[in-house]
Amino acid sequence: MKIKFLAYKTNAAMIETAPFETHVERYETWFDRHKYAFESEILALTEHIPDASHGIQVGLGTGKYALPLNIKEGVEPSQPMRRIARDRGLEVVDGVAESLPYKDMLFDFVLFVTICHLASSRKAFKEAHRVLKKGGSMIVGFIDRNSEIGLSYESRRAENIFYHTAKFHTPEKVIALARTAGFKQTPKSTQTLFRPLEQITDIEPIKEGHGEGSYVVMEFVK
Repeated sequence: MKIKFLAYKTNAAMIETAPFETHVERYETWFDRHKYAFESEILALTEHIPDASHGIQVGLGTGKYALPLNIKEGVEPSQPMRRIARDRGLEVVDGVAESLPYKDMLFDFVLFVTICHLASSRKAFKEAHRVLKKGGSMIVGFIDRNSEIGLSYESRRAENIFYHTAKFHTPEKVIALARTAGFKQTPKSTQTLFRPLEQITDIEPIKEGHGEGSYVVMEFVK
């Protein structure tokens, strides 16, 4: 089983994680350059994180989101990022979203702060559904493909090391993928980032729904 898992990771995930293996410092500086955009995303995500619950972040990275959201553990395929996350006191395991190394029905929530780098969002959502308890939530943060920031990322895909192979989704696509994975209820939605990234110089509003803000958070209940 271990050999099979490592083969899957190599074939399906290494292309998606390659920039995060070699450009960790550049990744970290994004949060300094876009401090208010990041803090706005954290506020939107906080609206969906249940209190006193046991959850994980899938794609934990260096722990930038996990720490302010009080998430203690997660999965990250990039070894350099895992090392930084562990140095920051987080429990992080080597793994990919499409094959989570956890038992069934274990968590109260599973968080994705982005999904554009997943090898297969459909498989990742099915795995999230599998490891969630009954009544647990899959929380999905993402850049709306048709939003101002989403269109900007799409137009500059070729010149951006992190978004060269990214796959951006619309809210309708995310809902469809979640339903295929077994989440049947209408999701609770929150949005933020209503200006171009370069113009965000203070905290952005947090609003219900989607279709206006570039960063959308959806909460799907199992």
